[in-house]
Amino acid sequence: MSNSKRIFLVFAVLFFAVMIYIGYDISSRTTFPGSKPQLKERIKDKLELKDSTEVDSVKVN
Repeated sequence: MSNSKRIFLVFAVLFFAVMIYIGYDISSRTTFPGSKPQLKERIKDKLELKDSTEVDSVKVN
């Protein structure tokens, strides 16, 4: 193996090691969005039924 191939191989291994470390570091600091508990405000519009008494059809004054 020539000297230039050996130097290239060393730099390639170092580059991939750094990329793996950066990927691990970023993934350990973040959480998957699906793992968060759903806030009431987030699901309120989806689950809450409209109040049928809100609109008064007779309009008694």
